Parts: sequence; C-alpha cells; structure tokens
Amino acid sequence: MHSPPTAISLLISTYNWPRALELVLGSVRRQHVLPYEVVIADDGSRDDTRALIEREARTFPVPIQHVWHEDTGFRLASIRNKAIAAARGDYIVQVDGDILMHPDFFRGHSRFAQRGSWAQGSRALLGRDCTGRLMNGERCQLGVFTNDLSGRPNAFYAPWITPFVRGPRDGMKRIRGAHMAFWRDDLLRVNGYDEEIEGWGREDSELATRLLNAGVQRRNIKFSAVAYHLWHPTASTDHVDRNHERLVRTRELRLTRAERGLDQYLSTSAVPVS
Repeated sequence: MHSPPTAISLLISTYNWPRALELVLGSVRRQHVLPYEVVIADDGSRDDTRALIEREARTFPVPIQHVWHEDTGFRLASIRNKAIAAARGDYIVQVDGDILMHPDFFRGHSRFAQRGSWAQGSRALLGRDCTGRLMNGERCQLGVFTNDLSGRPNAFYAPWITPFVRGPRDGMKRIRGAHMAFWRDDLLRVNGYDEEIEGWGREDSELATRLLNAGVQRRNIKFSAVAYHLWHPTASTDHVDRNHERLVRTRELRLTRAERGLDQYLSTSAVPVS
C-alpha cells in the first residue's frame, strides 16, 4: 500500500571530493519537489569540503546538516549511521557523493515509497569525458542520449513503467548503496549499518539482507528516480573478502540486528518530523 512520506531526508555520503559534492547539491537545487533536508555523511574530509558545505548552506533551499568524523580509514557504515541518527525525516533517500539526480528524482521516490519495504535504485554511469566537462563547469546534457554513458537503460525516464518492473528480490543481488531508500523506523528496527564492516564493500548488501530477514521487502525503483554516477577510479577492495564473510554470516544465521550499529548515536532529540 502506497503511503507517501511526511518528510524525505536526503543522505549524501562524501569523502574528499568537494567538486563532485557541489555538482550533486546543484542537482538537488534543480528538483521539482525538494527533500525536507540534506544530511551529508562525511567520512573525514578535509576543510575544503566543510567550506563548500558552509557556503552552499547560506543559499540552499532546504536545511543542510554536515555530519563529520575523523578520518581513520574507510568507515562508511559508521558515518552513515551517524547521519541516519541526525536525520529528521521519516524516509531516507541515500546516495553517494558522486550521484547526480534527475529533476523529478524526489517526486519519483515520494510516489514509490511503500510501508513494509525499502527501495533499491539504479544509476547510469557517466564516462571520463562527460564527467570531466561537468567538473570543469562545462555543459554535458544528461539523458538517455548522452554519448558518454553506460548502463543507458537506467537513464530512461518513464515513470509510468515503474509499477510493472519487478527486478531481483534478493539482498545479495545487484545491491547499490549509491542509490537506496528506507523508512527511518525500519533502519532503527535493524539497528542501521553493521560497523564491524570497514573498508570498501558489502555494507549495503549486509544491511539489505538484515532488512529482508526482518520482513522488510525489497522493491526496485526504476525509470522514475533516474540518477547519474560520475566517473572516478575504482576504489581499493582490500577488505572485500572479510566483509563478504560478514554478509554470508548474516544470511546463514538470518540475523536482523547489527550488534554495533545505529543505536550508539540515537538521542531523544533525534526524532522524525511529524
């Protein structure tokens, strides 16, 4: 049953790429339907990122929260938990700090949100050329006909098709933490991200698996919340094998809650908007 959120919090994760974050925030400014707030989950960026956020916040159309912790290595699970704890919306749309959003991105998510489920989004992949032009302040028209693009079907905006798309239901198949959405109370229920997972990889699949184990179903939002991923070199995968073992453990034991997770950061002041 569709139940539109009262307020959407956009959670953007970032680390030492302020120009990309500036482009992402620019795509938020161009939304036809704005989120309630933006919460930036900053995994220890330098002061230039803080300066950008402070500058953007002066004229941004919705409030921006900057949630930061010290850089002691790749701790995406931890900083996302801290950002979720700070979020005031009842629905959280999560993107990476290199994801540009179609102007109807939040309209699509608001229409798609359904209690008892979380949403897995998709993204089209921009290549070096288009990404470079955007980074330099030049024009690169984004859309299904963009030349420098892979995953082209994901750039197709056709919201009337969305209800007919099923896609994978498994928590370990085609999970992309770069674009997901959750009811905040479902994240509280499973205690958010597992902070035993550090380094790149599997934190999103592990969370998705616990949500499924807890009875929160996966739905795949396609064609109505189009997103574009900026090109960048591949991240180090040094810890992926260890993290994958954690994911397999969660699946085999049918775990629903993270032992070291979101509840560390909750306070009575961090309550959803009603």
